[in-house]
Amino acid sequence: MKRVITAMALIPLVVAAVFWLPNWIFSLATGAVALIAADEFLGIAEAAGFAPARHVTLLFVALMFVAFPLRSTLQLHEAQWLRLPGGMYWATPRFPTLLLALIIACTFAALAAGMRRTDLRASFGGSAMSVLAIPYIALTLGSLVLLKDTEFGPFLILYLFIVVWSGDIFAYYAGRAFGRHKLAARISPGKSWEGAAASFISSVILGSVFFHFAEPITAAMFRIHALTTVGTEPRALSTIIGLSAVLNLVAQTGDLLESFAKRAAGVKDSGTMVPGHGGVLDRIDALLFAAPVLWYYALVTGP
Repeated sequence: MKRVITAMALIPLVVAAVFWLPNWIFSLATGAVALIAADEFLGIAEAAGFAPARHVTLLFVALMFVAFPLRSTLQLHEAQWLRLPGGMYWATPRFPTLLLALIIACTFAALAAGMRRTDLRASFGGSAMSVLAIPYIALTLGSLVLLKDTEFGPFLILYLFIVVWSGDIFAYYAGRAFGRHKLAARISPGKSWEGAAASFISSVILGSVFFHFAEPITAAMFRIHALTTVGTEPRALSTIIGLSAVLNLVAQTGDLLESFAKRAAGVKDSGTMVPGHGGVLDRIDALLFAAPVLWYYALVTGP
């Protein structure tokens, strides 16, 4: 019951943030979630015997979410032309270069912090965990900020939430009711093949139905000022079914990977901040893998 109450309280807040927050405030809010999730991830790493450079990681996670809204403000999405020897030029995308520079800087800072500790074995592995938190949490959640900045961003994020959340809900309740065959007993004893199948089917059906009615949905979102444009490019049903299926599969993979990390560390939940769900990382583990996939799809295919 606590799980349901928490979900009913959080879902309207999250949807409202996607619809109406300006991009830079949305980036800061998403960054706050990323900081909590990164802190929980580092707690799991510590439980597994590593000694991550917590302050270094959290600093660079925060810097990532300062960088994301600057992409449009400073035209960082444009390429910078560099003159090479021989009169040749090389186009360097500014924004990916900035993110890469932050990751490299985080790597050096984490290693430098690790060298100052007594237990070098734990510090060396901890430095790797510190750097891993950047792509695992900051870059993946940051793709939501980039997705929101597209023409139909709020619509696509709502579609993403429907696919991921419906899969999570159906997996949980179908698994409890009908689960007989363990999906990954060593990693997550509570997950079953029946629950995974229910998750897949529900995500594909609900995601496809949502996208099928894109025209009236975007029109309704336009009326409440959640979008500035009505209608999206028509998509073949097979494309939407395939996209929903891929998003569900990567979401379930993200869920299993976090379960793997917790099992290796001997912890049940990443935290206690979300009643009925555990920690923030427990709540967003599936979203971490699905969000960048949808962002890349939107980048390649357009609105």
